[in-house]
Amino acid sequence: MPETLTIAVADGSFTCYVARPAQAASAPVIVVLQEIFGVNAGIRSIADAYAAKGYIAVAPDLFWRAEPGLDMSEDSPGDWARGFALYSAYNLDGGVDDIAAVVAAARTLPGASGKVGVTGYCLGGLLTYLTAARAEADAFVAYYGGSTEKYIGEAGNVARPLLYHLAEEDEYIGKEAQAAIHAAFAANPHIELHDYPGCNHAFARPGGNHYDSAAATLANARTDAFFKHNL
Repeated sequence: MPETLTIAVADGSFTCYVARPAQAASAPVIVVLQEIFGVNAGIRSIADAYAAKGYIAVAPDLFWRAEPGLDMSEDSPGDWARGFALYSAYNLDGGVDDIAAVVAAARTLPGASGKVGVTGYCLGGLLTYLTAARAEADAFVAYYGGSTEKYIGEAGNVARPLLYHLAEEDEYIGKEAQAAIHAAFAANPHIELHDYPGCNHAFARPGGNHYDSAAATLANARTDAFFKHNL
């Protein structure tokens, strides 16, 4: 049964969508980070899927400072424009701080085991990587984090297991950027990187226009095994 978690930080507070497993005496927590469309139906469905696998899933509202409670759709051109505007103005440093606060709260949730993983998509994928480089959690899984190449200098700071899924035909992460990401990540044994040939950005978004069933199934199976091993 979904619930809401409120996180207080220095400049205010924000909410998180929480999904719990039907039965679990003690469960690890997965923090699920949104795309540019807010904590929408797709993100909630991912959180619900983690709950069905036995995790407590927590999806924080990352855009709370600008427009709290956003629930947008990729099928709406207006939502695309609104999402990109919010993304362009988004403070990544503040976002990492917010996620660190969520991770800290997640460790002490009723029914939580104390282990916390972080995963995210697009904007959330970038924030997953940055959180792995700057903050604490037990394991991280990033899906096609846009602009990751701008922060590859931080790859050496990743000290916990990080799994990164990269679409080879990503329209937002070009071939040169992909090569830079590969080169930087290869130097860190904590980072595992997988490419998905023929796939576009957001190939793992449930019901998305670029959803690729075979690639998403493979990526999600790798994610499941990774979290099972590390959490």
